[in-house]
Amino acid sequence: MFLKKFHVFLLAAALVAGVGVAVLAWDGGQRLTETGAWVTRAPVTSGPDGPGDDPTSRPAPDAPGRPGDSTGNPGRIPGATRPGTRPPVVDHGPRTGNKVALTFDADMTDAMLYQLRTGRVRSYANMRIIELLEREEVPATFFLTGKWVERYPEVTRRLAGNPRFELANHSYGHLAFTSDCYNLPRIPAAQMTSDVARTFEVVEAYGGRQTRYFRFPGLCHDGPALAALAPLGTTVVDGDVVSGDPFATAWRPIVRAVLSQVKPGSVIVLHVTEANAAMTDEALPHILAGLAERNLTPAPLSEVLGGGLPADPA
Repeated sequence: MFLKKFHVFLLAAALVAGVGVAVLAWDGGQRLTETGAWVTRAPVTSGPDGPGDDPTSRPAPDAPGRPGDSTGNPGRIPGATRPGTRPPVVDHGPRTGNKVALTFDADMTDAMLYQLRTGRVRSYANMRIIELLEREEVPATFFLTGKWVERYPEVTRRLAGNPRFELANHSYGHLAFTSDCYNLPRIPAAQMTSDVARTFEVVEAYGGRQTRYFRFPGLCHDGPALAALAPLGTTVVDGDVVSGDPFATAWRPIVRAVLSQVKPGSVIVLHVTEANAAMTDEALPHILAGLAERNLTPAPLSEVLGGGLPADPA
């Protein structure tokens, strides 16, 4: 009940500021797919959060990389499913072993771009998070919006160049895919498929450890939104551990939210959006220490979900 009230408080603060906040609710319904990944019914959910701006805003990649897994094999991309089938919705991996996935959303809306252009916001790319993960050699998966990638090409290149980082899709401009998604402007239904396809193309140009994982903005999705993704052969990833880091004013509640929920196989939802999630870099060292105390080890999302879904399931 406390966590629910805390999420409501964050949402109210976000709406006053003219932006949303990522909140996740779920009903606990679970089932095991034939691929070994645990899934739930679509969660009720959230709104915008924030990416960052700093050592960035430079030209796009000079040499587009070949999409694929860490070996460049396009036939073995984690999360790939047969095109034409409704994508599975994954909440967490098997509750065995000791692996958990740290996932970081990199949102970028037109409103956020305006904040950057007018100087009201300095950065939506939290380099302290990236530097900590690099320094401690911690694997992570980044869900990137296309507009964030275009704003931060050098940061994206840096993420793609790290063999411990996976790249995933968080839509092009962080528009809502449902009618009620915490004040996010809604994308027209006819543009949903092309929006996500465009983002895969934008991200794939950077090479590295590509995936076919997709996370809806605000985690808001319904039947028509899932059906729109069927041609793309993707897997939808929500998450079972919501950090509450967007618009948090202290790091301790973020740490408590994560460590009180985390279990083997958990998918932890965090943000690399400095201006809208300013406390995440302060919380992250304590989260990592708490995971170690619980004998839980961060791993790429594809490993936590059992190596990803097969590229062409039977």
